[in-house]
Amino acid sequence: MLGDISKAEQIYIACGFTDMRKSIDGLAGIVQQNFKLNPFQNSLFLFCGRRKDRLKALYWEGDGFVLLYKRLESGSFQWPRDAEEVKLISVQEFRWLLEGLSINQPKAVKTVDKKIIL
Repeated sequence: MLGDISKAEQIYIACGFTDMRKSIDGLAGIVQQNFKLNPFQNSLFLFCGRRKDRLKALYWEGDGFVLLYKRLESGSFQWPRDAEEVKLISVQEFRWLLEGLSINQPKAVKTVDKKIIL
């Protein structure tokens, strides 16, 4: 199915600013060169510009890339601007981001690492 991002195994967010004029090749280049990741892996890569009202998502479907674009009519995304790095986020954090919330929710119930023994 075209653009079925629910099949992505990982979701990466490109912190900081991205030039939103970039298309598939430019964004795939950022993933490869800047973040040292494989754009052909089963992952969703998210990018946001300075205005924080536009989001681009890059996803490899096995036979080609899908580029999704979302522009908010009012409001902005709570995009992390800490550094020019990539961050792995959960599906819940992705939902928060699309709902206009920060991916860092201090009062949210966090999942427990199974390796921790009480």
